[in-house]
Amino acid sequence: MGEHVEREKQMDEAHAHDGAHAHEQPGFWQQYVFSTDHKVIGIQYALTALVFLFFGFCLVMMMRWQLAYPGQALPLIGALFSESTMPEGVMLPEFYNQLGAMHGTIMVFMGVVPLAVGGFGNYVLPLQIGAPDMAFPKLNMASYWAFVVGGIVMIVSFFVPEGAAQSGWTSYTPLANIAPMGQTMWLWGMIFLITSSLLGSLNFIVTTVQMRAEGLSFFRLPFFVWAQFVTAFLLLLAFPPLEAAGVLQLMDRLAGTSFFLPSGLVITGQPLEVSGGGNPLLWQHLFWFLAHPEVYVLILPAMGIVTEVLCNNTRRPLWGYRTMVYSLIFLGFMSFIVWAHHMFMTGMGTVMSNFFQATTMIISIPSVIILTALALSLYGASMRFTVPMLFALAFIPMFAIGGLTGLPLGLTTSDLHLHDTYYVISHFHYVVAPGTIFALFAGIYYWYPKITGRMMNKTLGKLHFWFSLIFMNAVFFPMLFVGMAGVSRRLYDQTQYAYGEQVQGLTVMSSWSAWLLGLAQIFFIVNFIWSLKKGEKVTSDNPWEATTLEWTTPTPPPHGNFLEIPKVYRGPYEYSVPGSPTDFSPQYVPEEGAAAEPAPID
Repeated sequence: MGEHVEREKQMDEAHAHDGAHAHEQPGFWQQYVFSTDHKVIGIQYALTALVFLFFGFCLVMMMRWQLAYPGQALPLIGALFSESTMPEGVMLPEFYNQLGAMHGTIMVFMGVVPLAVGGFGNYVLPLQIGAPDMAFPKLNMASYWAFVVGGIVMIVSFFVPEGAAQSGWTSYTPLANIAPMGQTMWLWGMIFLITSSLLGSLNFIVTTVQMRAEGLSFFRLPFFVWAQFVTAFLLLLAFPPLEAAGVLQLMDRLAGTSFFLPSGLVITGQPLEVSGGGNPLLWQHLFWFLAHPEVYVLILPAMGIVTEVLCNNTRRPLWGYRTMVYSLIFLGFMSFIVWAHHMFMTGMGTVMSNFFQATTMIISIPSVIILTALALSLYGASMRFTVPMLFALAFIPMFAIGGLTGLPLGLTTSDLHLHDTYYVISHFHYVVAPGTIFALFAGIYYWYPKITGRMMNKTLGKLHFWFSLIFMNAVFFPMLFVGMAGVSRRLYDQTQYAYGEQVQGLTVMSSWSAWLLGLAQIFFIVNFIWSLKKGEKVTSDNPWEATTLEWTTPTPPPHGNFLEIPKVYRGPYEYSVPGSPTDFSPQYVPEEGAAAEPAPID
């Protein structure tokens, strides 16, 4: 309790300081650009990530034209590109590879992760734990600007000689070591992006442990906070090996070292003069040691968002809260010992491949537990089918499809055929696109009124949901069959092969669905911008009648967040409690008729 007294004293001093200097308003640059307020930084992260997501999606829509109509000029915008990338509007293979590599990099490292962690985590987590800000506000600002620098470096790489990186989003060596200058830019960009995530993860961990409100024990934390907390540990432990690997690959490219370059390489008939002795598989181990935990960095915040939305709209307590938390922690631990299932084709022995097969099957168990708990939370509920709820409900079967289709990839026998085919593309995108991104949309619609004071338009929101759900499945479901036919994900023109020609119709279907999916996002873009000024104003600080602490702040929350230091008296999902006068019992409201004292903090 001593630390709570000290924290209350600090918060009182901070509020007194704010009141004494209310006339000293920070300037535009300090308030909106180089801000240390977690809410402004969260909004900066979210808006920047949404722009990068849009740009990354535009890249893949161009790729889909080449896949559907290989060798034909790209209509409308094809003539705008240079002769070195699209002569007479026809995409060159090198440019296609650039689009593929940068699409994956932008969507994962510059889009989904910054939005899920940097955006939602920064804005919502301190509010849900009753904190006035993040533990290290200046470090928080530094993490955002490192992200911006990394993103700019990535985008600028399109304009250097021979274009952007073209060795895939995995940057496999030795191909990446001998690629043009764009690959160097990719590595520099990744170093900044990784540094941003490391700074942010440290901040999240310290904030969650040290700055919880009085009474907010660990098992009173909202599941969203638990998800962000575990995600922060994944980032902190998994990203350093990739950052080290990026520095080593930079040295291979710029300093003449051979960490990943073996001896005896021959390029276009000429021996490559390097010191040699390196191992290309070392890069794969370092990359995938990060990249598999990265999958859960993508999905755990999504599970947290979906849990908040589902509980609020079912008006039911979360089924199996503690079981879900334990599953979340186990999931985070197991994510570090499954990485080599991406490397079954590298010739590892049967002992090691059997070990990673087993861990891959085991890691599916906690995911199934979490999904089952969410499904059971729906049983018997009188649901409110709001726009956030629609996206949250769709997350459950979409993520389930992504998980089930991943099981054959975790077994060596079936992976021999499916590895590096469109089946893998479909599996991963079912997890991340109609999975994680649907959850992120749910979060945007859910917390938009708290951030802006206005509701997003319901009709536009439902149009956005239904068209996105239909076209998302029409994009990725056919890819399962294209992959089972054996079509490689790397092919620039699958019609050059008989087995690819047989499933070209499915590829055309996926392409048209992708373009229609892009058009469906117009509903969201218009709704997002229009609602800022014209959306229905909220009449309460808690328009969804939710139970967690962020809804006790003014709308939008001021600097310092809370007008009074919050105290917590119960768990996060006390809905429809028998005998309660309302169907929701907020964490911050004492029980009537009892000397309700908050529990001591853990």
